[in-house]
Amino acid sequence: MDFIKTTEADSKYNNLENMTISDLLININNEDKTVPFAIEKALPQIESLIEQTVLKLKAGGRIFYIGAGTSGRLGVVDASECPPTFGVSSGLVVGLIAGGDKAIRDAVEFAEDSKTQGWEDLLQHNISTKDVVIGIAASGTTPYVIAALQACNEHQIITGCITCNHNSPLSQTAQFPIEVIVGPEFVTGSSRMKAGTAQKLVLNMISTATMIQLGKIKGNKMVDMQLSNDKLVDRGIKMIMTELNITYAEAEILLKEHKSVRNVLKHTNHGN
Repeated sequence: MDFIKTTEADSKYNNLENMTISDLLININNEDKTVPFAIEKALPQIESLIEQTVLKLKAGGRIFYIGAGTSGRLGVVDASECPPTFGVSSGLVVGLIAGGDKAIRDAVEFAEDSKTQGWEDLLQHNISTKDVVIGIAASGTTPYVIAALQACNEHQIITGCITCNHNSPLSQTAQFPIEVIVGPEFVTGSSRMKAGTAQKLVLNMISTATMIQLGKIKGNKMVDMQLSNDKLVDRGIKMIMTELNITYAEAEILLKEHKSVRNVLKHTNHGN
């Protein structure tokens, strides 16, 4: 089947500079509304990758997101939010971006074109067959990402991807591809828009569903969250209040003593 890069196709809208702010917002919003429906079509693919990911993490493995530009930044964001949300180590979900940490804020010229750097970046983290590597590229053509996944395949490491074009080189490389076909962007080729939104939503699904499967949520609560600011401490206290039917002050004392919501619930035989 021919590969057509719909993320680069011409926008369905024209003369954007002549639109009112209201028209711009309505049209952008109308395009954004299509993203969840595109993801819905990809749910079986997302499920397959998550199943593999859960198996690997239960056996002591890790998740690696690897991407360039917007895609790389989204992977870094999702990885960085796992420790505070789920109380896991910072090394369990790792986000790698072409050009290194500098590229999180500033574009690094031609970093995404390297066919060797992606694998070298993974080697810095002692990548192994225990791990899962998920390439993120809206276009599905980024050399940094594709070459990294090819090397992983050669070393019997499970690979997945998130892309927004059908039958792309990246999809053909990944063992468990996820294709969310969002179509042309409002601003032609600006894949930080619908494609970026789609990738963010899929990353939410991957990390959240995986962590739930690993037992990091009780009921619907983040019982393992890191108590790193007053808002989260307050949230933890209120979780304990609800679960144990006690006062705020009593819950606060227990949380200070046991350091996490899960530990409090364990101590009172209300947790697993």
